[in-house]
Amino acid sequence: MRKHVISAATAALALGLTVTACGSGSDSGGGGGDDALVVGATAVPAGEVLSYIQKDLAAKAGLKLEIKEFTDYVLPNTALQEGTLDANLYQNQPFLDEFNHSKGTQLVSVVKAYLPPMGVYSKKVTDVAKLADGATVAVPNETTNEGRALKLLAAKGLITLKDGAGTTASPADITANPKHLKFKELDPAQLPRSLDDVTVAVINNNYAQDAGLSPAKDAILLESAKDNPYANLLAVKKGNEDDPRVKKLAKLLTSPDVKKFIEDKYKGSVLPVTAG
Repeated sequence: MRKHVISAATAALALGLTVTACGSGSDSGGGGGDDALVVGATAVPAGEVLSYIQKDLAAKAGLKLEIKEFTDYVLPNTALQEGTLDANLYQNQPFLDEFNHSKGTQLVSVVKAYLPPMGVYSKKVTDVAKLADGATVAVPNETTNEGRALKLLAAKGLITLKDGAGTTASPADITANPKHLKFKELDPAQLPRSLDDVTVAVINNNYAQDAGLSPAKDAILLESAKDNPYANLLAVKKGNEDDPRVKKLAKLLTSPDVKKFIEDKYKGSVLPVTAG
């Protein structure tokens, strides 16, 4: 995203330090046939969904799956472009488009898997409509996630964005701010920890759940699923869309079994997508 420039050497080192491998198979991407499909993911919900597939569905489908977990939003795409991963699961289409544009990568979507709705959380208020004048709002400092957060606030009428402000909207695109909200831009992973210091924080689903927050129960404002472009998707490097292993995983991700797993486990905090 806008604040990260990572060399191949740095990405390789960080990959070794920050990932957790599950299952068995090749340690590098780019395999085929009977090789394990190496998939990068954030821990929640992507890692949990993939672990369910690995343990309960993959063998029957003839798929060997290896999962490598990441704690940020940059390295999974860097590793995918460089061939350390065969696929990844954690991002949405606007994020992928912006990443390709800013980093010169050639990554493509294979199938949409589920929607992890972004939410507004607070330890100080229980209703965003009751935010005091001058309240501090923490938002992600990444281009598409910040735009997503601002659009969520705009949908509630807290701010107005200029006409044409798209998925990369920033505070500079705010044309009306009747409550004089003050915006604090933070790394997405830091947002849950900011709740003691700000009035509200707009937090990505995976980081909220990592911090023990339930989007369905704890968010004081949650994205609607209707016409939502932010479903998480299975991505590969361009040219690998027809890898038989990728096709098997794509089919499993949109299967009735995975739909039921998501509904039972997350109870509205993550919403299944059953069609690509």
